[in-house]
Order: sequence, then structure tokens, then C-alpha cells
Amino acid sequence: MASTSKANLTEEEEGEEEEEEEDEEEEVQHFDDFTLASSWERFISEIEAICRQWLADGPKNLLEKGAVHLDSSKNMYKVKSELKHATKIYSMEYYFEINNNGKIVDWNSTLHDMQLCFGVKEFLVILPQSANGVVLDAPEASKLLSAVAIALSNCSSLWPAFVPVHDPSRKAYIGIQNMGTVFTRRFEADRIGSQVPIKFMHLEGLYELFVSKFAYSTLDHSMHLFKVNLIMKLTYQTLPDDDDDDDIQEADAENAESEASAGGDNRNRKHWDDDCPWSEWYSAENPVKGFDLITTWSEKMVENSLEMAEMENSSPHDAEKWILAPNIDCSKGERIGFASQLQLLVSALDMSFEVQFMEDFVSVETSGSDNLKSSMVIPPPTVLDRVLKDLFHQGLQFPDFAKGERKSSRAIKGAPVESLFAQFCLHSLWFGNCNIRAIAVLWIEFVREIRWCWEESQPLPKMSANGSIDLATCLINQKLQMLAICIEKKRELNEEFQDCIGSNDDVSTDMEEDIQVREESTNFHAQSQGFDGKRDSPLTPEVLREPKTVISKFSKNSEDVVSANKSPSDSIRRGSAGPVGSMKLLKSYQSLHAPYTQDAPLMTEDMHEERLRAVEAFGDSFDFSAQLERDTLSSDMSSFKAANPDAVFEDFIRWHSPGDWENDESEANGPSKNRTEGMKDDWPPRGRLSQRMSDHGNLWRQIWNDAPVLPAYEQKPLLDPTREGEKILHYLETVRPHQLLEQMVCTAFRASADTLNQTNFGSLSQMTAKMDQLYITMASALRPLQVNLLSGNSETIEDLRRLCVVFEHVEKLLTLAASLHRKFLQTPRIAEAIFSDYYNFYLPTMGIGSADVDVQKLDAEEEFDMKLQLRMNERQVVSNMFSPPTANQSWRKVLSMGNLLNGHEPILREIIFSMRDSATGSHYAASSPRGYQQDIETYRMYIGGTSNDLRVALSVTSYD
Repeated sequence: MASTSKANLTEEEEGEEEEEEEDEEEEVQHFDDFTLASSWERFISEIEAICRQWLADGPKNLLEKGAVHLDSSKNMYKVKSELKHATKIYSMEYYFEINNNGKIVDWNSTLHDMQLCFGVKEFLVILPQSANGVVLDAPEASKLLSAVAIALSNCSSLWPAFVPVHDPSRKAYIGIQNMGTVFTRRFEADRIGSQVPIKFMHLEGLYELFVSKFAYSTLDHSMHLFKVNLIMKLTYQTLPDDDDDDDIQEADAENAESEASAGGDNRNRKHWDDDCPWSEWYSAENPVKGFDLITTWSEKMVENSLEMAEMENSSPHDAEKWILAPNIDCSKGERIGFASQLQLLVSALDMSFEVQFMEDFVSVETSGSDNLKSSMVIPPPTVLDRVLKDLFHQGLQFPDFAKGERKSSRAIKGAPVESLFAQFCLHSLWFGNCNIRAIAVLWIEFVREIRWCWEESQPLPKMSANGSIDLATCLINQKLQMLAICIEKKRELNEEFQDCIGSNDDVSTDMEEDIQVREESTNFHAQSQGFDGKRDSPLTPEVLREPKTVISKFSKNSEDVVSANKSPSDSIRRGSAGPVGSMKLLKSYQSLHAPYTQDAPLMTEDMHEERLRAVEAFGDSFDFSAQLERDTLSSDMSSFKAANPDAVFEDFIRWHSPGDWENDESEANGPSKNRTEGMKDDWPPRGRLSQRMSDHGNLWRQIWNDAPVLPAYEQKPLLDPTREGEKILHYLETVRPHQLLEQMVCTAFRASADTLNQTNFGSLSQMTAKMDQLYITMASALRPLQVNLLSGNSETIEDLRRLCVVFEHVEKLLTLAASLHRKFLQTPRIAEAIFSDYYNFYLPTMGIGSADVDVQKLDAEEEFDMKLQLRMNERQVVSNMFSPPTANQSWRKVLSMGNLLNGHEPILREIIFSMRDSATGSHYAASSPRGYQQDIETYRMYIGGTSNDLRVALSVTSYD
């Protein structure tokens, strides 16, 4: 039947049947039977695929694909991938270095915790994605480790793999590594966080703990010799400053009375920067919080526990290397200093355009006063009195205006840091936290104190009462300079008036003295007393005004010259300073004498500008310029007439304005000094007045004709102190708020920088350059304020806020430089090295130029980490920083560890024990490859911690 039916099939049906059979065969060939591959095998396969991809990419490509840099290690990066097995999700992380050619055990470098514990370079960590991130179940941990080991073996990878186990606080791991030969390394780490056994607090017990891992004997390990390699690192930490202060105070209290009195300075010292220039205004937190000292012992061989006991008694000075790690504060908190207060002053400047007078900020009727009162607090009267006392009643000695002033600070139109207005501005920064209402109150009281000094003729403190007006300073400082001079002139006039009243009872004596004075005035050398403004005192040559004085230094034979040229007219000369070279009067063959003249009246910048505007309004009129200078010109002419009774107008022009006297060629060189009587035929000299002086109705000639014959000491003073003083006080009382704040901002920046400039920070060239750059930046940013170009809501306000950010950076660096310099006076190399590293670390956050940039966020990206190897001659200086602990400090520490440094036990002790066996001549060589001669680190144990915290990590190489 079957054959018959088979024969009856058509060819088409046979063809279709054959095609179906071929399709069935193809399906059998490509069939994946997932029922044979368990979830465990698929999990291993997935791990293998990820590892193969990481191996193929390599470190450089992994970086391009987004590998994450670890903050805890300089050269360590990490990539990770998620895995799923059953209902759990795991994360597999691969840790690698870009340059992994260095030694693993390198105490100087920053190693990852796993590298330090197990001596590996690159490694895998697989952990569950859970809250604690550890595997609590031991079978699960072993299963995970086995899966990774199988996958790595399939990839022919030598990466070690680790699984975190137990509680997270224990930092416990188990791990495995295929060594690529017949050897396998197994890892295990755990930690004891409290109640460390006493024997493990000492090196002897730690040595026996390591020996117990390979010496399988019940005998006492201390009685046997086991050659073990050892390297050790001990870390010490200085005490915080506040602990030092507390301890000093307690120690002083326990000392005898004499010792307590000797230590009084230390007891009263509360801050590290008491002798720094900024300490008068604020106390800066010490940026150097302390130092970590890392002492390392290079590898040595130990044979028994007795050697370990001796090593524990050795001094840290016996260590091969000392490495210093500064702990510099990089906190993100707001710093209180000049920069923070200058920022508030700029905000006050921004608000100063709202009202017309400073009193309006205090007045109740002022619009918006409720907002001002609610947000801006005025300090109590006691604080105000203390500030005014410091400004006006702390001695009247002449200040050193050059103190702390940098040459480039003159480009900032403020006031010298020691001057009255600069001190007012610095006080304003801290008075009421520098709000506009507090500034207004302080300014009003400040002006009242100045008026009291004026009305009572009391010297103005912190201001010079002699000299000229410094036009390079701000206008208020110029006004105060002139006011100080006016007060001094006023006092002199009052004293003269009192002297005149007291001398009325002896008129005859006074007349005789007056006659005697007039007679003595004919002798030039008798008039040696300087003219300081008094009417009865002639001027000295030193105070002659140079533009009018064309005579040279008086020769020793000047007396002979005068006597040789004496004539009847010489007997009535008054106020003469001596002959002017060989010049002669035109109408009489007498020597031309230079007179003592009054100083030109002092003028502030606004007075000069007022005169300049007047000249511009009337054009370059020669007569108008003379009219402005009429009083000064008339005084000089009167003095000239008194010194030269036979003089004419042309003689005055030849002396006062030589450019307006045109000599003939024969007279170009002037008469010779050795002119004799026989040469009188050539007299008078040939010459004439210039065109402008010879014009009809010339104002100079009119003034000459009207000028009386009076020497300078009999003339009315050109400066009216009463009138000028009242004008100055009126300006101070009515100055516009924004004009005041503009000058305050310029002066406060300059004074703050000059104060910081007095800081002693040694020879740190980077800090010096930064200070120079700060002055240049300030001069540029403050220029709009100096030329009165500021207006409300101006972009200049934002520029000033950016300037405050720059100032803050420099102030922060300067504080660090001062602290380092103080700590390392005897070893400046350490200070320079630390500051240079920190400067390069901090430099990216500087010069941002925008107040909106979050510098704190920039700082948070990376912490400063530096380790400096010390030289032998520097060790003692660092050792002295570890002062012996006092009783108050010792009770807090259990001194159960050895290797004390000045009584301080290490805060961290790290030891690495290791045993090495040769691959030849040992049980490891039984199946080792032929020619394999490398030593194998069979046992390695890392021990780190203190007497109250012990962590142990063990790796064992075995033959599988």
C-alpha cells in the first residue's frame, strides 16, 4: 500500500515534499535551545560580553566614552554597567588608570583604597544596587565572585574582581584574581571599628597576626624566626589652633603667679592674626587649619617580634622620608573681610542717588524711610562714640602717609590710608554693617566733630597743617587738608592778637623793638628766621616760590656783594632775599634784589576748575588772567618794591616774567659778574617790554602803579582762613550723597588695599605680582567715579561688584601667604612651595570677572591636595609645630601606640607585611612553567588604623 501510494504521487507533490524536508533540516541546524542555557550561564555570558568590550576599548577610548574621574585618586577612572540576574540588579564597575606603570606601594601618591589594600592596579567590583551596596548573604557573594572569575577566564583577562560583603561600615571585601599561570590570588578584607584587642595595638602583635596566616603551628610564634618584609607609614596631625589657645590658658592658670604674669600676652592672644595689619578691622580665620606629617620607612626585613617591639620604640626622626601635607581651608562659607564690606559699600553707593542730602536717609519724613528702617540698623550711641573717639581723640601725632602705600596706589584718587577721611571710610565699612543709613549717621557726626575742631581752633587729627594741597587725592581729603591749614592760620592770628593785647602796657619798649627790627632788616643775614604766615616774620630763601625766583643758591660771599654795592637807597631795603646774580636796576646802577613773597593762596581741585571755567568763558584774555591773580600779583609787586626802592615796572617784569623782556643781541648774555665802574657807559642795558606788556592800559602796569611799598611780612595774608574754613564746612555739610559715596568707595578700596599691602608675606613673587595687578585693576574700575561720570543704575555698579570679587580672591591668597610665612620663617622654601601649589590650584577660580559666577561651586569641584617631601634641615622646624600635649589634651587620647612625636601618637598607622617565595625550589615550582624564575608574593597583608580602629586586608597566592 505504501509503495503503491508512493508511486501514485505526482512529480509536483514529490517536489513539495523534498522542499519541506530541507526546511526542517535548516530549522534543526539554527535552533537555539534556551532550555539548556540556565539563567546563571546567561549571567556569566553577559558579564563576559561587557568585559570583552572594555578590554577592546582600552583606557583611552573609555575616557572618550565618559569614564568618570575619582576625586579620591589623581589618576583613577571608573566605568560601570548594569546587570540583571533573576530578580536582582547588579552594578559592575571597572577601575583603571591612564598610566599604570608606577609601583603600587607608593606612599607619596594618592592611591585608591583597593589599590592600597590589595596591591592591585586595575580591578572590577560587582555589587548589588541596593541601599547598602553590599552582599549580605555569603553564598550569594561566592556565587557572584565565581561568575565574574569564569567570565574573566573566558576573556583571558587578568583583572582582579571584588565583591563587598557584610556591613558597609566594615569595608569588607572578598576577591579573586587569575595570575595567568597556574597561580591564583585570593583576597579578603575586614575592619574592627571598636574594642581592638590590645595585642593588635602594637607592632609586635600585628607581626604575629601576619605570621599566623602562613605558619600553621600551635607553637609560640615569638620563639620562631620568620623573615618578613615590612614597609610602614605613620601620619601625625597638628592640633587645631583653638585647642592650642585653650591649652595655653589652662596651663597659664596652673602656673605660679610670676609665670602667669610672664605668659599674660599669650593668655590675652585670642587670634592668630593679632599682629597682622588687618587685625584692627577684623579677625580672619586662619586658612591653614593644620598639617599632616607623613613619615615613611622603606622596606626592611624583620625576623622576629622582638625587632618589631624595638621598631615601635624608635623615633619618627629615624624614618627615611618626611612628607608634609597642609590642610588648607577651601570651605564654601562666606568670608568676612574687606572684600565683603566693600561689596556692601558699593550697594550703599547704588542707593545714594535716591535723596538729595545725607540727612534724608535719617529723617523720618524721607520717602521710603520705612523700608530703610526695617532693613538697615543704626548701631547704638556707644558704638558711635567709640568710632568718633578713635577718629578724633586717639592722639594728634602727625601720621605717616607713606606707610603701606604702594606707588601704584597714587593712580586711585582716594586718600592716604593714615589720613582722617581714609580712616573714616574704613570705619564706615564696619559701622552698622555698612548700610546707607548707618553711613549717613556717622557722616553727620563726623562733620559735627570737624566743625567743633574749627570753632575751637583745635588741630584736625590725622591731617597735616603745612605743605601744599595734594590734588592727586579725592576732593574731601583736599578740603580737609586746607581746613587743617586754615585752623593753624587761625590759631596763629589768635596768638598774635593775644600777644598784642598783652603788650599794650609797654608801648615804648615795643616801639624801640620795632625800630630795631627795621634796622636789622637791612642786613640780609640777620633775617634768618623763616616766614610761616606771621606778619612780623620775613621769609627764608627755602620758601621762595621757584617760578619767580631766578637767583641761584646764595654764595658765601653774598654779604660782600651787598656791601660793595651799597648806596644811600640800600639803607631802606626791606624784605630782600639777596641780589639776583649780576642783574642791575634799569634806572640806577644798583643790584636787583629778589624779595621774600607770600605763598600763593592754596586752592583745591574744584577751585582750580572754577578758575579754569572762568578763563574759558572769557577767552584767553591776558588782562582777565591777571585780574584772577590780582591779589597775588599785587603782593609780589609790593614785596619787589620794598626790596628794590629804585625799581621800575620793567625791572619787575625782568625778574617776575623774563619771557616778557626782549633783550638786544648785545645784551643776550647779560652783564658780567665782574663789571667795574668803568663800564657804566654801557648802562642801561638795551631791551624792551614784550608786545602784551607794552600795550596801552595794560592791567599789570595798573596793578604796579597801585601796589604799595610793603614787604611780605607787613602785608595782609593772601589766604583768609576764616572765609575758606567756613566754605569748606559748608561743602562738607551739604555734599550730595552720591558724591560722598563715590569718594568713599575710591578711598575705601585704596585704603583697604594699602592696609593689606602692609602684610609681611616674605618673598612670594606670585603674591607680589597679584598685588600689583590688583592696584591696576582698581585704578581702571574706579576711574568713572573719579571723573564724576556715575549715574543711577549705571553699569559701573556692576563693574564695582566684579571688582569686589577680584579683591576677595587677592585677600584670600594674601591671608594664606601671611599664615604660611609666619609658620615657616626659618624654612621659607616650604612656604613658597605650598603657596605656589595652592596658587596654581586656585588660579582657575580667579579673574572670572563676573559677580554672578558661583565661585563656591568652582571651588567644590576639587579639593587642594599637596604632599611636600621635607629636607633633613627642615625636619626640626616641622617637629616644633607638634608641641607636647598638655594634660587637657592627653586625657582625650589613649596613648597605646608607639613611635610618639613629641608626645603625639600617630593618627594613622599603615603597615604592609609581605612574604615572597621563589618559583624554583619550592612547592610553587612543581608545575610552574619552565624557566619561570620570578619571585611570587605569596602573602601580603595591609594593616591600617589606630588603636581604636583596625583594618586588615589579606591576599594569598596559591597553586590551583
